[in-house]
Amino acid sequence: MSRADRKVKEAQEILTALGFEQRQCNAMAGYVLLTLLDLKPSSAWSAARNPALGIRQIKDLIADRYKKQYAENTRETIRDEVVKHFVEFGMLIRNPDDPNRPTNSANTVYQVEPTALDLFRVFGTLGWPPMLRNYLANRTRIKGELDRHRQLARIPVTLPGGEAVALSPGGQNPLIKQVIEQFCARFAPGGVVVYIGDTENKFEHLHAEYLAKLGVVIDSADKMPDVVVHDTKRNWLLLIEAVTSAGPVDGKRRKELKELFKKSTAGLVFVTAFETRKAMQSFITQISWETEVWVAEAPDHLIHFNGERFLGPYPDVQPSQLGGKSNP
Repeated sequence: MSRADRKVKEAQEILTALGFEQRQCNAMAGYVLLTLLDLKPSSAWSAARNPALGIRQIKDLIADRYKKQYAENTRETIRDEVVKHFVEFGMLIRNPDDPNRPTNSANTVYQVEPTALDLFRVFGTLGWPPMLRNYLANRTRIKGELDRHRQLARIPVTLPGGEAVALSPGGQNPLIKQVIEQFCARFAPGGVVVYIGDTENKFEHLHAEYLAKLGVVIDSADKMPDVVVHDTKRNWLLLIEAVTSAGPVDGKRRKELKELFKKSTAGLVFVTAFETRKAMQSFITQISWETEVWVAEAPDHLIHFNGERFLGPYPDVQPSQLGGKSNP
């Protein structure tokens, strides 16, 4: 057996001892663990370190050090079937350098948690069995502490009814917070927020039963808008896209949403939200007619891409306000 094969077997033995399921104890998981510990085939376990690495870096280092080539499309497999479970176990810390980095950011990195690092360094020595027992006995506490730090980085959001939810940090979620707390208060007071598309967990904030009563049944594969609000007074469903880098309600997206909500017993209103007018500039030619635009920096106003529906003078430029007389 080569040194590389022996090292991977040892890594798999460690993962098994930690209680991972068989799928997280396979060879791929072993390679990932070794790479996250910065170990080469010839390295001693005592030399383990914990650099912060992204998924691409992990894949490239496996190829460079262990001559194991994984196809480009296996990056999602490495993340979803290995790294994600290591994070949930409390063995890895996601984005230790910037807890506010969006979960789906291309710059996301992972680092072995310090207590776990100390454990791995004594593998193969007399200190391994007692340290393993101690680690497993304290794993819940360790994981709880990591979860507490993650919660501190989350974005608190107050729904129209006063209920509080927390969104993962970064991405469009700060804008989603403004949509829910400012847009809804002005343009759908008393509305019911029935869906929020959190970047970390797409369907965490979904009131499926409420939508079903409106004739809408959502599948996990459906491409939902970022926020869905039911204006109960006018029986409208506001379908809102919060745009920070991509995704306004253009003609194609309007058709998609119209099809997705075609059985709705509530009228559909399509809204694109931006943080600033400057942010809106690069998307202005893409926005579909028969939709609305809301800009967080000017929260009291809407921009109507609705043809002649709203053609006419506003109250402050009626003849009575300008000093003239209305026609009899």
